[in-house]
Formats: sequence, structure tokens, C-alpha cells
Amino acid sequence: MPQDQDSHEVSQNEDNRNEGNDVDRENSFSRSPLSNLAEETKSEVASVHGDGSEDGDRKKTPVELSPGAVEVQTAISRFSITLPKPKIEPSEVFDPNDFPESYQQNTNKEKLIISYAENFRRQYVHLYRDRKPLLLSPANEIGVEKFVSTTIRPTELEYQELYHWSGAAKFVADYLNFVSLEPPHELPTRLMSPTTVMKLQRGNCFEYSTVLASFLIGVGYDAYVVSGYASREVCLMDETRQICPLLQEKLEEKSTEVEKSLKKYSVRPPKDLTSRFERKQEAKRQAQIAAEEAKRKKEEKEQQLLLEQPPDDPLLGLRVHSWVLVLEGRREVPEPFFIEPLTGLPHPVNSPDYHGIESLWNHRNYWTNMQDCSEGVTKLRYDLGDCMQWECMFLSNDSPHLLLPADDANEEFDEDETNQDDVEKHLDLPPSWVTSVTVSPKDFHSRYPHGKKTELYKRAKLEKFAPYSMKDALVMRLSVYADLELTKLIQVKEFFSHRADKLKERHFDHVTGWVTEYFVPGRPRHLKEYQYKSFSGSGLESERSVSFYAAARVDGLEKRVETLRDMDEFYSNRDDFLLHRHVEFGQRQKKFGPSENTQRPIEKIVERYARNEKKRADDDVAEVVYDILEEKISLTYHRGRNQIAASVREFIKPVSADGKGSLINWTPESHTTFQADPNSKDKKKVEIYEMMVRLLKDEVASCDRVRESEREVQEMLDDRTKEESALEKEISIYDTERNDKAKKHRLEIERQEIEQKLQKQEKELDYLAPFLIQLDNPVKITRHQAYKLREDCLSYLKQRLIDKANLIQARFEEETKDLQRLQAWYQQNQVSIQKADEQDYIQKCNSAMFRIHILELRLNRHKEMAPLKYMEMENRIRADPRLAEYF
Repeated sequence: MPQDQDSHEVSQNEDNRNEGNDVDRENSFSRSPLSNLAEETKSEVASVHGDGSEDGDRKKTPVELSPGAVEVQTAISRFSITLPKPKIEPSEVFDPNDFPESYQQNTNKEKLIISYAENFRRQYVHLYRDRKPLLLSPANEIGVEKFVSTTIRPTELEYQELYHWSGAAKFVADYLNFVSLEPPHELPTRLMSPTTVMKLQRGNCFEYSTVLASFLIGVGYDAYVVSGYASREVCLMDETRQICPLLQEKLEEKSTEVEKSLKKYSVRPPKDLTSRFERKQEAKRQAQIAAEEAKRKKEEKEQQLLLEQPPDDPLLGLRVHSWVLVLEGRREVPEPFFIEPLTGLPHPVNSPDYHGIESLWNHRNYWTNMQDCSEGVTKLRYDLGDCMQWECMFLSNDSPHLLLPADDANEEFDEDETNQDDVEKHLDLPPSWVTSVTVSPKDFHSRYPHGKKTELYKRAKLEKFAPYSMKDALVMRLSVYADLELTKLIQVKEFFSHRADKLKERHFDHVTGWVTEYFVPGRPRHLKEYQYKSFSGSGLESERSVSFYAAARVDGLEKRVETLRDMDEFYSNRDDFLLHRHVEFGQRQKKFGPSENTQRPIEKIVERYARNEKKRADDDVAEVVYDILEEKISLTYHRGRNQIAASVREFIKPVSADGKGSLINWTPESHTTFQADPNSKDKKKVEIYEMMVRLLKDEVASCDRVRESEREVQEMLDDRTKEESALEKEISIYDTERNDKAKKHRLEIERQEIEQKLQKQEKELDYLAPFLIQLDNPVKITRHQAYKLREDCLSYLKQRLIDKANLIQARFEEETKDLQRLQAWYQQNQVSIQKADEQDYIQKCNSAMFRIHILELRLNRHKEMAPLKYMEMENRIRADPRLAEYF
């Protein structure tokens, strides 16, 4: 373990210290903490008595001072020395009244656990004097000592992202602000609860780990908080020498080449007639060139790493840090790994960034590391059931068991025959004193403290923003630089969400000037990727590249690439098998006078088609060239399987009388052809003429499609300009906090429901409603109607009171008659009745007497309350605003 060099280096030499450590470690394996309590107490008492007797034998004798010494003493007494006050870690003061009772005091069991932990600490310090103390019972927010295991509160929130360890770790890293430990080589004296940490949105590494472990344990992971030592970069969350995760290249999967086995009757390949010696010499030369290139790159990389190497850390191996350990066995975790809570990234258990482990704990137990950490954590094993490697504090029944080898695990033991009553019961931990950890949907989606967080990496800066917090719906911006000082900007990547224009990413290349925008599906023209130069204009005559979602488009357009004079379009899955269209434009003609929206002249159109297996190769066109400038049309057909060259046709466009349906003057000299298959029949002149007429129509149609593409590009540019100038955010209808339309609709529905409820209550509570219906609900009640309503209402109430009294009286008389009949039956059969029947009779009599008594009480109370109810109704009628003017 990392040594505290200030404790014993002066008093002991190296050999004696190592020998003492070995003896102490053997004692720790053979004795439990509880068994050492008596011996420790005896040693402490003996040491106290020994010191006292030694001090008692010493007697101080007064010393006479010379006159010069008195003068020196007088001169020195004039000076005053003020001792510097130690720097105390600033901590926020909390009001105890703001916290529940579990925060302000400990229960009896918690006090027992703290005393138990204190006993464990004293024995640990006695046995391992060269190791740093353990973090066992730090103070909470209001200064009350709490055991660290009870500070973990297993929590499962309703957000799906937090159900996986990666989402939970990333959320904790983003949601909290990091506060470094002061001093960095000492354990913290205060450990706030996860509830307070989430409320303040800041904490140190131990509070980060406690929150993350609470989330992971709550969703079923076998997670532990680790207390140990780490590098300076990890402890200070310094990622300036780490590559940004967004820039790390994904590992390419190695493709396994399957060797084709030669069949027995396959054709043998031709013999290789080249010289073997020359092949070997060439291979040696290529290998030497590759080795020199690899050596050069390695030297350059080492030189670069040497220049970027951080300065030496004076506290190397002493910086205290906390992180999370996840063991295998639950949630399909195949092997143990570390999670750095400050960054949310996973690390292997042999990571060189971590230098040692002192202890680890979860919500059930506490373990101290008994293994050697002189080589970091590379050789540590995490079998918590092995007491030779990990010393647990509580010997609970659910503690991890020792992992046995496969051979030993398969052996049969007679332990199953042991009586379950012989299982020893141990002290277990009380439930967590922390209140439930809650995160509101608003806080969960805001994600970052104050809606923004900045992370610095090697030659990169990553800025994160909460959704809907930026005007342009920006959620992340990655700036890439050419130097470590982050001064020479070379690239910016912006990430968006919830935009109505479906923009998700925008990349700025400051070296080449290219801007690339990426869109999610759902746009009107199914735009996927748009690439253009930032310094070029927004007109048609500029360089750009546009990609589309081809499966969603009717024309199957995948990509359109434009330069100053060219345009290329790429298609897929078309019925006419068109793959590519290349267009060459001429220079726009300049005219004097007012400017007109003249189109660029089309000089050439080249269309390429895929192979149509339903046609012969000589009839299946592979390429059509419409040379408008030269007035030629060229056809190139696909090659057959056994053909070296392809068939070619060329037409010279004839000059027609006019371009409106007149006959075309065609001569055989305007057509040339080359047939790759000499056995194919020549086409007739009529067929050639019809082919030329069809090609002329296709040329016009191709020109129209080019003009349509130009219009589509111009409309797309106009749409992008409007979308950027007047940005609209896409808000879900279920987001009632941000969707104003849905919020107004919901409030209107709630208002209508409240009104209907009030109207229903008024109708239900209106005692005059039955009587007003008889009068056809008059708008204005007359005096005669008012008196009639009063008389009817009071008479109806009077009749109800009388009927209720009669009902109670009838039930009372009926119960009395039943009791009299039961008593008469008993008088007649008293001599011959059995004991069971007598008990039944007594029970029935008691029940009947009870009912009679209740009915009597109800009748008396009704007689008392009836006049009062009558008077209350009469007063209510007189006070009714509808009848008050008549009474």
C-alpha cells in the first residue's frame, strides 16, 4: 500500500519495519478485530501507567540565570510570534432544521455500528501503523457522524437511461460539478448524502462515487465504492492529455479471409513464370521499406509523447481518490471493471491510472485490502470472500463466499446435513439514513449545472448544453485544435437536437473551408447530408455535395455533386436502371441592359445504366452521351460474357425544318455503328430512324430533368436560408412544459372539467332543485311561488323526519318481539335444554339486547335532532338569496 513517510521513517530502519509489518499481517489473518480488543486495552493501560511512572521519577530543578542571560530574556520577550492558522477546507453551512431526524441524530443501532467501526479503526491503526487511516464514519452535512455504508441509498429512478451502467455513469458525470479534495493526500472529513449532492449538483470524488453506487446497486449491479490512490490527472479530472471520446476511432473488425479450397476437377491456374529470386528480393525490399517507415513513425510518436509528457508529480502515489468497482455475476457483467465517476468512462481493473486501494464498501459491508499494492492495482484480486486478501468488518450471513477452483467446487461435502439452526447470527447494518434520491424530469433533461458544461481534452474542447437552452437547439460543440494550447482552431463539430429542420450535426473545417451538415430522416426532400464551402456564394454556380435518403425518394436519387461547370447525380434501385448522370454546363452569356435570370447552357449530358439481364447485351444500353454542343448522340452498350469490346452507335442530329413536330430529314450517313458480335443482324433503317427519334425525345427529357434538378437545388438553398434565419424547435406533444399549444389545450380542458364539476356540485347541493322542477325552473321566483316552495320544502322535510322515526320505531318493536319470542321459547324448554343450546340462547339474547339498545339511542337522538333540523331548514330558506326578499 502507499506509505505514509512522515510516520516511522525516522524512528525505525527499513529492515525492522518490514519485519514488524509481516508479524502484524500474520496476526491480522489469525485474529479478528473483536478478538484483539482485550489485548489492545491491556497494552493501552500498560503504556499509560508506564509513561506516568516515568514522568513521576523526573524532577525539575530551578536554574539560576546570569545577568547577561536575564538581559537576553528581557530582549527576546519583546518579540511576539503569531502562529499561522491552518487552512480549513471551506464547507457550506446547512441548517439542521431543513433535514429530517435521521440526519440530525443516530439511532441506537447506528451508534453501535459507529462504535464497532471505531474499534475496528483502532485495531487497524495498531496493526498497520505505516498505512493511512480508513474512511469509516465521516460527518454528514450537519456534522453528525455516519457510517459510510449507510450513506449509500440504493435508488432506481424511472428514467430508462439510468438502467444501464454507462447511462448512469454518464448522467452522474454530467449532472454534478467536481470539487477537488483539499489537501489532496488526506481523506475528506465530511461526506454529504446523495440527496444533498444531487440537490447542490456538486461534490468531491467520494460523493460522486456514493451517488453512482446508489444508482447502480438500485438497478441490480454488484457495485462498490473504492477508496484508494490515483494519478494526478485522474484526481483533478485533468483530461487535457486524453483524446476526446468523440474523436477516438472505432476499432475495425478483423475480417477473416476464407481460403477457397480447390476442387478436384477445377481448372488449374496458369503457372507463374516470374523468378522466385526476384520475388524474394522484392519482398525483402518492401519489408525493409515498411520496417523503416514503422521505425520512423515510432520515433516520431515517442518524441511527441516525450514533449507532451506532464511534469513530475511530487505527490505520486499519495493522492487520495475514490471510484466505483463493478464485479461480475449480476446484470450479465462478464468481468470486473472500474468506473471513473468524474468522467463516466470505464477502466480495466489493471489500469495504470489507479495506484492502490485501501478499502471498499457497499450498502451491506466494509472491506479493507490486505494485498500488496507496490505495483499498483495490476495484481489485485477481487475475491471478497477470501479473508487473506480482503478483511471484512461485518461477518454477515450474506457476505461473499470464497471463490473455489472448479475441481474443489465439484466435490461433495457433508455441509448440507448441517442443521440450519446452527448458523451463527452476526451484526448487520441498519437501513440507510439518507432520504430517497429523486430527480425531477426538468432536472434530468437540463442535465448540466446551469445548463452548460465544458470539458478540455488533448487538442480539443467539448462544450455541452442542455436541450432547448440554446436558440439554435445546440446540445454539444466539439472544437479541435492543432496545438495543445488550444489556439489554432482547425475543426468545429456541432450537434443539435429537437430542430424542426431535422439538422443533427454540422462540421466546420477551418482549413479547407468546407461545411458539412447531417440531417435525420423526415425532411420534405429527404435531405441526408449537405456539404458546401463557407466562403462560396449561395447560388447555383458553387461547389456543393448533397446526399439523400434514396429509399424515401421516388426518383431514387442518392447523391448530387456540383462544381462550377459540372453536376453529377447518382441513383439506385430505379426501374430504368439509371445509375449516374453527368452534366456539363457552359459559361453564362453576358448581355447588356437589365439583368435577366438566364440559365446556364447545357453542353453535354452523360447517362450511365446498370445491366438489364432481360435484354441482350447488344440491345442493353450502358451509356448515353448527349453532346448538345457538337450535336451528337452516342450509345455504348454492355459487353457480353465472351466479348472484349462493346457495341457502339453514334448519331449526328439532323437539321429539322422547325422544332415543332415537323418531319426530320435523316440520311444514312448521319449514323455510324460498331457491332461487337459479328453474328448479330443489322437493324433496318426504319428501326434506326425510330431509335433516333426516341433519342431526340430522351435528350429533351434529360434537359428538362437537369433544369428540374437546378430548381430543386435553388429551392433547397432558399429553404436552408429561411430555416437558419427563423429557426423553429420541434417540441413533443407530450412535453407539456415547453409545448405552448399542448399546454393551452391542457389548461382549457382542465378549466372545463373544473366548471363541469362545480356545476354538478351545485346541482347536487341545491335542495330546491326538485321543487323548482315542478314549477318549470322559473327565472324569477314570484312571492306566491316562494311561499309554495317554502311550504313544500318544509312539509317534505317534516314527512321525511316522521318516516325515519316510524322506521326506527318499527325496527325497535320488531326486535323487541323477537326477543320476547326467544325468551318464551327458553321458558318452555328450560328443563330439557342442553348446554350448547343454552350458550346459543345467551349469545342471541345479548345480540338482540345490543340491537335494541342501539335502536333506542337512535330514536332518542332523532327525537332531539328533528326539531333542530326543521329549524335549520327554515332558516336556510329565509337566507336563500332566491327567496330572501319575500321573508
